[in-house]
Amino acid sequence: MPDSTITGDALAAPFAAVGRTWTRLVFLGNADDPTVPSSSHTLDDLDVVRFHRGSRSIERGASGAERMLTLAFPDGRMSSSHGRLIRHEERWLLDDPASKNGVVVNGALTRKAVLGDGAVLELGRSFFLFRRSRIDRCPAHLAGDVTAEQLPPWPPGMATFSPALARDFESLVQLAPAPVPILLLGETGTGKEVVARALHELSRRAGDFVAVNCGALPPSLVEGELFGHRKGAFSGAVGERRGLVRSADRGTLFLDEIGELPTAAQAALLRVLQEREVLPIGDDRPVAVELRLVAATLHDLTATLGDGRFRKDLYARLAGRVVQLPPLRDRREDLGLLVSALLRRLGGRGVRFTPTALRALVGYAWPLNVRELEQALASAVALAADGAIDLEHLPRAVTAPASAVASPVPGPEPDPDPDLELSPEELELRATLLALFAQHGGNVVAVAAALGKRRAQIYRWIKRFAIDLAAFRAGDRS
Repeated sequence: MPDSTITGDALAAPFAAVGRTWTRLVFLGNADDPTVPSSSHTLDDLDVVRFHRGSRSIERGASGAERMLTLAFPDGRMSSSHGRLIRHEERWLLDDPASKNGVVVNGALTRKAVLGDGAVLELGRSFFLFRRSRIDRCPAHLAGDVTAEQLPPWPPGMATFSPALARDFESLVQLAPAPVPILLLGETGTGKEVVARALHELSRRAGDFVAVNCGALPPSLVEGELFGHRKGAFSGAVGERRGLVRSADRGTLFLDEIGELPTAAQAALLRVLQEREVLPIGDDRPVAVELRLVAATLHDLTATLGDGRFRKDLYARLAGRVVQLPPLRDRREDLGLLVSALLRRLGGRGVRFTPTALRALVGYAWPLNVRELEQALASAVALAADGAIDLEHLPRAVTAPASAVASPVPGPEPDPDPDLELSPEELELRATLLALFAQHGGNVVAVAAALGKRRAQIYRWIKRFAIDLAAFRAGDRS
């Protein structure tokens, strides 16, 4: 990391939020050096955020009555003064009257914009994500200004700027030394096995981590594979087998796709959990085992309890603590952390992105989650012979326009007049008009009716705010 300055005030936790809206700006990374540590910045106790080129620094302070955050980045494409974010009541407004390159917001070049949750800002080659979300509690370590290096020293795969996920990980860290069973839920590729391995590492258990994909076990061999068997216990049992459960003795047994376990095997597993012993097939003497069980599934097991596909008593034994791992599209603030970590693992030190490639990567919905991101980066690193990852090196799914994550607030259209000066009230009105034109396909009559205004007034606003109706009517605002 380049030379940096982080003031003492910047590290303070200014609040503990309870059932409130939390607004943050997350630095995702730099296209020229994607391994630069990302950071998260709480905005709720601020009035202004300023950006400029310089040695990496984070400074909080006050200028008169304004509470200010100043962020500096060693970005050669960033201006010495590259715009600011201004709070106006509950909204945050982008104002960039003087930078050489302007700011790209949600893929569109602009000088002024009202920011909505999920907005992506590009200043020079530096990418930022604006988040405005409802939370029950802010983890203390995420309040204020936090760089990647200041996150808790948890095992790989548990670094996150997501408040909800951080709270779940906090609970898992506390539970790791205890024998409480953990049930991990989540879509495929969300990192359930990564979290299970982290739990095993945190538990410091003496035994091995044994991972079992229940869906890949042949139904006729499930019990023998899991619980072992004696020689001659059945046809083909030419020797004795310890079984995967006994192999995890004093360690951690990870049962992935637990919902695919046959009913008979569910009963045998229940005995293991209740009695802490396993009965190999063909044996009449149970063998004591001591293990930590972590189960995972992408299905809602509670929906299968009533029809007998999954035993209620087994579910009760598995669900000591249930944690839902969010899909990657719901934790976009972690993209910088993930890309940096994956590039290091893939031997991609020194690679860089073109702005269009990083823009596509940040905007993609990642339906197959972290696993898909890892594979996309692996192929891109291999294809980018000169170390520069461009659009052509990314999978077609990532670069297709239809793949972008939907933004809750329509992004601003390019402003053709960089000298256009608007008050905060006018910026808010312009944002409302943009949203309505996007909703009604540029239909002035419909927008006038929605606002209860005459068409002549709408046309005056269109001229005043330099709005290009053709872009909305063409269905393409980029």
